[in-house]
Amino acid sequence: TDNSFYWEADLPAYAGLGGRGLSSRIIRHEVPPTCHPLSAANKLILAPGLLTGTAAANSGRISVGGKSPLTGTIKESNAGGLVSQKLARLGIQAIIVEGQPAARNFSLVRLSQAGVEFYSANEYVGRGNYDTMAQLRADFGEHVGMMSIGPAGEKRLVAASIQFGDQQGRPSRAAGRGGLGALMGSKGLKALVVDERGSAPHLPMADPEKFKAAARQWAKILVNHPVSGQALPTYGTAVLINIVNDAGALPTQNFRRGQFAAAADLSGEKMVELIKQRGGKTKKGCHPGCVIQCSQIYHDATGKYLTSGFEYESIWALGAHTTIRDLDCIAQLDRLCDDLGLDTIETGVALGVMMEGGLIPWGDGPAALDMVKKVASDDPWGLILGNGSAYVGQALGVARVPVVKRQGLPAYDPRAEKGIGLTYATSPMGGDHTAGYTVATNILGCGGKTDPLKKEGQIELSRNLQIATAVLDCTGICLFTAFAVLDNPEALPCIVDMINARYGLDLRADDIVALGQQVLQDERGFNRDAGFTPAHDRLPEFFKEKLAPHNVTWDFTDAEIDQVLKDI
Repeated sequence: TDNSFYWEADLPAYAGLGGRGLSSRIIRHEVPPTCHPLSAANKLILAPGLLTGTAAANSGRISVGGKSPLTGTIKESNAGGLVSQKLARLGIQAIIVEGQPAARNFSLVRLSQAGVEFYSANEYVGRGNYDTMAQLRADFGEHVGMMSIGPAGEKRLVAASIQFGDQQGRPSRAAGRGGLGALMGSKGLKALVVDERGSAPHLPMADPEKFKAAARQWAKILVNHPVSGQALPTYGTAVLINIVNDAGALPTQNFRRGQFAAAADLSGEKMVELIKQRGGKTKKGCHPGCVIQCSQIYHDATGKYLTSGFEYESIWALGAHTTIRDLDCIAQLDRLCDDLGLDTIETGVALGVMMEGGLIPWGDGPAALDMVKKVASDDPWGLILGNGSAYVGQALGVARVPVVKRQGLPAYDPRAEKGIGLTYATSPMGGDHTAGYTVATNILGCGGKTDPLKKEGQIELSRNLQIATAVLDCTGICLFTAFAVLDNPEALPCIVDMINARYGLDLRADDIVALGQQVLQDERGFNRDAGFTPAHDRLPEFFKEKLAPHNVTWDFTDAEIDQVLKDI
């Protein structure tokens, strides 16, 4: 952050790691666990995965890490876009942003074959991510990968996201959770541009033919699975709105009910209908090489571009959670969050807490839009909203605040999907669904079937999926491939074969499982040293209330919750 840089290579402590595994290991070794997250002692890590930059389908995700300004725990946030693959092709396994500028000046960094270049970014300060990325493409070319923060990150608000440019150069891909945009802002980094031109067209392979065969089989497995090959490409992640609503697990009006009467109006089916009517586009990948293509381009009623990457979690948080029924209004909120650089989940949950406190009416879309716009100003309520759900609850004296470790809970009620409640409680990241996505088995029936309303089998399910997710996050492979991995016994061996062929290794499936366990050990060790104990692995008390329509409660004991990751 003093506009200097240096390269490091051949670091034994980080050998064999990529993505989340590398990010979390660097944080474990180099960040003081008790440091203030916005201080110079914290570090921002960007790490492509072990398979990123190769021809492996859906391997272009990037891990962004640091000590979370929102939760105080270790954090890895995962995003698509172009940056990860371009870094990998430049031969960069990780970027570590450290220190802090003496004044609140902002820099822009460009990485290329020529090296590292620093520019003043003060002309970008105060500008939203849409405007920023349009200017970056004008200045550096349409071929570059980009990431940037908006006004929320500049202000170091702890619900701030880091946005990544999609294949059209729009800031629709987000490292949203955990407030890492605030960490990036504290480093005085407004934007990163990556230009890999001049790099070799293909990464070196220890066994090119073996890799090619495994990659071909891997892609075939993904496109032939009913979730990754049919449901997600057709309807996007919003396909889950009707499914989770039918299961009675769609949190409605700040987790008061498990079903939303207007769910059909927010569903993937309705979204696709409007996209086709208005000239938008379905089946878009968040990065090159994606065969699932669950993203889309959503237009407004006049046929003008409104937003893209319009996801289930965002539609739920800004919709059913707040009881806003207008999909176009929710799309406006989604675009505004991307532009200001705000996590859509945290923002939606925080808006619901504001409605709980009577600050704005339930279901009032225009009032919600006005409130989110205040984040770009000096309005106190905008600053409060930009600091997340727990902070809003404190400001309004609201007790019904759905958070774990101060992070707003995602789009599944843990009373009607009990496995995800265990993941919320025990994940090293705070309330997080992607850390161990039990919905895949409990509701979608991938990898077997457990009853989401019952406790039986949920401890093992959450534990095993937290380990498996850590593995995927190390590779750079998208989490949505997990549906096929759970159902097809040939999928995991394909991943192992690709890693072996890429690096000349002889790993087995057991080695990959051990890698996932090691990642969790690093993360839990950091949190322990930061002062977190099993007492923090708990859901809010109001989840002991019965949830309609199944009239179920959160009934895991503390001792049962503590069993989930006890042996890791």
